[in-house]
Amino acid sequence: MKQILYSYAFVLLLLIALVSILSYGYGAGYVYVYFRHWQIQSNVWALLISLVILSLIGQVLWLLFKRYFSRLEQRKQKVFNFEHLHPYEKMAVLWLLDANQEKRDMVEGIFKQSNLLNEVIHAFFLWKQGDAKSALNMLEHSPAMAFELAELQRIEIYLSEQNPNHALTHLEFLSQHELSPWLKDIQQGYLQRLTLLWGQFAVQFPWLYVQSSQFGQLNDLDKTRWLQQILIAFDQASPEDLNHLQQRYEEFKETKLHDTTRENKVLWLKVLARLPEMSLAHEVLAETLLDELFDQEVFYLWFEKQLLKQTPAYEKIEQQLNMWEAKYPNIPIFSFARWFIYQETGRFSEAEKLLELYPDNILMSYLRIKNQLKDNEVLVQQLNLLFESNTNFLKVNL
Repeated sequence: MKQILYSYAFVLLLLIALVSILSYGYGAGYVYVYFRHWQIQSNVWALLISLVILSLIGQVLWLLFKRYFSRLEQRKQKVFNFEHLHPYEKMAVLWLLDANQEKRDMVEGIFKQSNLLNEVIHAFFLWKQGDAKSALNMLEHSPAMAFELAELQRIEIYLSEQNPNHALTHLEFLSQHELSPWLKDIQQGYLQRLTLLWGQFAVQFPWLYVQSSQFGQLNDLDKTRWLQQILIAFDQASPEDLNHLQQRYEEFKETKLHDTTRENKVLWLKVLARLPEMSLAHEVLAETLLDELFDQEVFYLWFEKQLLKQTPAYEKIEQQLNMWEAKYPNIPIFSFARWFIYQETGRFSEAEKLLELYPDNILMSYLRIKNQLKDNEVLVQQLNLLFESNTNFLKVNL
């Protein structure tokens, strides 16, 4: 359709130029049309433009009708031989059937004559067969115009071969590389693929990703998976890794924290809980999350940190509890936390009254049992061990 419009525009310009030359010094001329009592009086310019527009409308209508009837004919057509299908129809059938070997033969046959994609396609199937070395060698012979596609393939091979340094080098280079002009039309798909590879790298090598110069461009799902891997592999981190992680959070906090999902904010909170140097950042983030929406897990993390301080600020903790309890009434965990504050500040009678609240809540039941066993340190320790075996239980010095 675009080609037709461009062709008509070109022809119209030529006709305008020709008529302009012929009419120079003679005027625009005069045209008179009389048909069945219809009279049209105009000039050559109007006649010329009208004829071109009518011709264009006629050709467009003819093209649309041709496509319509062609589709009707294709629907009626019966296919008796796979080879009679269009190459792209063959590829679609093989893709739907997930016929891997036939798909390889078909795709390689189609792209064998392609100077642009032959090596990249061949390398892809070599890698799928488990021959990563041959695939990398094949990519070395790919043309310069297919550079980005070859690089994406290399990165995927390095990741599958657990080669993080090579993968990181190529990922960082490709992230800063200016996209080839012929890929501009599919830039969004290209960037999406690059982002997914970054996510795969971050999940496989979480601590190496922290040191990347391109840190922070993951999508929300990959950020979640990366933070989960950081928590799982936290004990494997070196002091340098932890320093990088703290720096990354400081940068992240200033630029992207408010845009990230709540789930990722909670995961960051769990990471900060393991970094003693980030206790203030942990407190700020926890209080921000609780101000937005009450979450018992977040409250656990906040309250645990408060009690484990060298000198807990009980008055400040109680003030914060009062604010949240006014905002989120009838939540048992607040009474549970308040009981410890009353105990530590010598308000034993008020603590006793709290034990009458929420008879069916497990945390308050724990406190009632603990209060009855307070003179028996052995039983109290056993009770603590019992409750602390639950991953959702508040791990403080009870």
